[in-house]
Amino acid sequence: MFNLLWGIFFVLVNFSLYLLCYRLFGKKGLYAWIGVATVIANIQVTKTIEMFGIAMTLGNTMYVSLYMTSDLLNEKYGRQEAKKAVWFGFFTLIMTTVLMQMALYFTPLGGKEDEMQKALQSIFGLMPRLALGSLTAYFVSQFLDVRLYSWIRKFYGKRHQFWIRNNGSTMISSFVDTLVFCVIAFAGREGFTWTIWLEVFLTTYLIKFVLTAVGTPFLYIARDFKFAEED
Repeated sequence: MFNLLWGIFFVLVNFSLYLLCYRLFGKKGLYAWIGVATVIANIQVTKTIEMFGIAMTLGNTMYVSLYMTSDLLNEKYGRQEAKKAVWFGFFTLIMTTVLMQMALYFTPLGGKEDEMQKALQSIFGLMPRLALGSLTAYFVSQFLDVRLYSWIRKFYGKRHQFWIRNNGSTMISSFVDTLVFCVIAFAGREGFTWTIWLEVFLTTYLIKFVLTAVGTPFLYIARDFKFAEED
């Protein structure tokens, strides 16, 4: 029960900070969010929790906020801005992976028993496989989302149909994202039996599905923000 209640609060805080980032910094804030969320999501996903008696990973809220960001950029600034943001997130993830792998190779002051080295190794030691899964899933699904959003917009282009464009493109793209990521990052990993893998896949997608719907009102609020420099 604690994980459920804390999870609801966690989601509200995440999406509220997303709105605040955009409100304070405008379009630049969306690019900043893409960079930060890409890194945080890949750190959080290393933690597995239990909710409703099923295994699931963290990071889903941040992943969904990436789709929210590209959809909002597509809606307000056009497809090219959305694609540019996807490339920015892609670069951020590669940069973080390279720099943190290099950092792990430094000899720590306390030697092999250094507690901070162990902590960093626990988190970022998994990064290459997680990053490969995330990079591949991110690249495929985010560009798919941008294309789907633009395609759906041809049929549901009215202002009040924003939720159809957002939910339609994101729910399809996040399914692809989850499948690609779970196969590369977790298939065959020690401790991940087929049952656990299937639970993680299904629950991860279900959570993303729900979070996409929950994030829609926040996107409607964000879409109405006005900025003097953009008028």
